[in-house]
Amino acid sequence: MSEEFYRIKRLPPYVIAEVNGMRAAARAAGRDIIDLGMGNPDLPPPQHVIDKLCEVAQKPDAHGYSASKGIPGLRKAQANYYGRRFGVEVDPETEVVMTMGSKEGLASLATAITAPGDVVLAPNPSYPIHTFGFIIAGATIRSVPTTPDENYFRALERAMAFTVPAPSILIVNYPSNPTAETVDLAFYERLVAWAKENKVWIISDLAYSELYYDGTPTVSILQVPGAKDVAIEFTSLSKTYSMAGWRVGFAVGNARLIAALTRVKSYLDYGAFTPIQAAACAALNGPQDIVEANRVLYQKRRDVLVESFGRAGWDIPSPKASMFAWAPLPPALKHMGSLEFSKQLLTHAEVAVAPGVGYGEEGEGYVRIAMVENEQRLRQAARNVRRYLQSMGINSSAA
Repeated sequence: MSEEFYRIKRLPPYVIAEVNGMRAAARAAGRDIIDLGMGNPDLPPPQHVIDKLCEVAQKPDAHGYSASKGIPGLRKAQANYYGRRFGVEVDPETEVVMTMGSKEGLASLATAITAPGDVVLAPNPSYPIHTFGFIIAGATIRSVPTTPDENYFRALERAMAFTVPAPSILIVNYPSNPTAETVDLAFYERLVAWAKENKVWIISDLAYSELYYDGTPTVSILQVPGAKDVAIEFTSLSKTYSMAGWRVGFAVGNARLIAALTRVKSYLDYGAFTPIQAAACAALNGPQDIVEANRVLYQKRRDVLVESFGRAGWDIPSPKASMFAWAPLPPALKHMGSLEFSKQLLTHAEVAVAPGVGYGEEGEGYVRIAMVENEQRLRQAARNVRRYLQSMGINSSAA
């Protein structure tokens, strides 16, 4: 009997888990850790959404198996969202499926459409499911950059020219987790044309669709005419409505990919709890003031983070979108590497961040900082960081 399991052998140790374990131990010891490591919203969902969950949960017939692909009303609500937000017409019957968060949806789609040995193009650095969902399914990953410039497209062309077998899937994620980079519609127009020419499926992760700042809305790849011929897109209610633990997401787009995902999911799950699906309908169909309120709040946190950490001696680029800042290590401490720096910050500043190397080798030299604490706590984190940097002989002018 073998104790070496094929898929487990393909998964390296989860670097971020090492810092998470240290954080948990420190909190268990009574230390006040300011946790900026995990993108876990600290805000509540809208009250009318919670009320709908409770209302439907009181119904005797609401506790049986639900619909794996999502109840019809929820799929229609998501189609309506695409119509009013992006001007994209979507068929709720054939072009929408509910997922248990975008993470589960990506993994299930990988299972549905990937054969062992397939080559998948994925950004580096990237959110782990973008690579490991396909690695678990047996694929081989070829990395491409995250920055949407000419080098990005040159990397795509090199991948098609020199990879055997030729890549069949490309994953994109804008606003990016972890780098917070964004794209415009012209980028997607060029990408869709490239995918059609090279016969490559595009999988877009748009989980941070509503967390954009400075008045520049995010765009969807499905806004490109003909994009549904080659593309599928994942969205989530996790950050938009502060419903991360509810696990409500969607895949929208190409009917063949939606059908494949739906079929695999029908073998794997019976769908989310019906009251959760009903409450998700209330979120999408109800008042949308919470969306703008959350956006304004996160933008204020972003500004406080960048300003206070900068005064502490750590210059952090201001993210255009998402709930994360992608922060280069202070130059004088770059030799530590992102994992050791994260450990040092946790131990000596009581601030938890995510080491960039946990998102791929190109993430080395950075940490991801989640804006999931209020402004007061962010300023407290900056004061703690300042004391740590000073203890290392670094001041504002030297950092």
